[in-house]
Amino acid sequence: MTTTLAFAAQNPETPLAPMKIQRRAVGPDDVAIDILYCGVCHSDLHTARNEWNNTLYPSVPGHEIVGRVSAVGSSVTQFKVGDVAGVGCMVDSCRHCASCGESLEQYCESGFTGTYNGPVFGGENTFGGYSQHIVVDQRFVLQIRHSAEQLAAVAPLLCAGITTYSPLRQWKVGPGQKVGIVGLGGLGHMGVKIAAAMGAHVVLFTTSPNKRDDALRLGASEVVVSKNADEMAAHASSFDFILNTVAAPHDLNPFLNLLKRDATLCLVGAPDSPHPPADVFGLIFKRRRIAGSLIGGIAETQEMLDFCAEHGIVSDIEVIPMQAINQAYERMLKSDVKYRFVIDMASLA
Repeated sequence: MTTTLAFAAQNPETPLAPMKIQRRAVGPDDVAIDILYCGVCHSDLHTARNEWNNTLYPSVPGHEIVGRVSAVGSSVTQFKVGDVAGVGCMVDSCRHCASCGESLEQYCESGFTGTYNGPVFGGENTFGGYSQHIVVDQRFVLQIRHSAEQLAAVAPLLCAGITTYSPLRQWKVGPGQKVGIVGLGGLGHMGVKIAAAMGAHVVLFTTSPNKRDDALRLGASEVVVSKNADEMAAHASSFDFILNTVAAPHDLNPFLNLLKRDATLCLVGAPDSPHPPADVFGLIFKRRRIAGSLIGGIAETQEMLDFCAEHGIVSDIEVIPMQAINQAYERMLKSDVKYRFVIDMASLA
């Protein structure tokens, strides 16, 4: 066992604070990583404050991890000491169900084991990336091929990147398609970048007219203010695919009306209460679909990282010290970040 310094929530009400935690000894299949950077995901805040009513305390959040390999087990073949490696939202799964057999560990029928907060269906707690050091089975460690100067901005790809890449890939987004991205936040800005790199004509939907210039900078071809009925009507029945990244409950019908026949509206934002009901006739008369998507499997996450490295894609970030995490949470609630906080773990030294 190794003792390492982390920042943890002890209960839903108190701020995150320093805490020493134990990491397991490196086994034959393990990779030990000294964490360089950890992205700050809204799921971290939900978990730290027990907003999903499933938090195991003490809670050490963080599942957008980039670091340097410090030790490897005797059976590890893909990593060596000194390599840069990543860890995303999962550190284990059952490995034998149908989903795991298809490299879709995020849909493991027994529930994947989260990088923090333990197995999805209950079990021993796990501690995440708000820490100096982590030990992970090699099957759940990812290779990072971006340059050294990009590593901090790579961290959010491990969640925000794969959360948007996976549905865009699943629905075969590419040249000649008109694709909508709803919301320009941590997820949405990655959706715009990735869809544009896939060759699609990207339209960003936002309620904030002042985000227009930023959306165009990020790769959108058009920007539609979704509160403007005329702007929305101009795009009726014209989209091949729409990715909705908004995590607050809202009316989906205006976006369903923008879909072509047989097109899909995919939800990746997770609201704390249900969206209003969809208009059934708007679905059945055009054979439109509402779908959902959850992160991606390990193979697809590696594919996403390689795609982003090839196309020079990283997240737009603001780097913070670990000691500023509680203030970052409050700013995140106000959408006061463009577009992702990343913790520099050197601040824990």
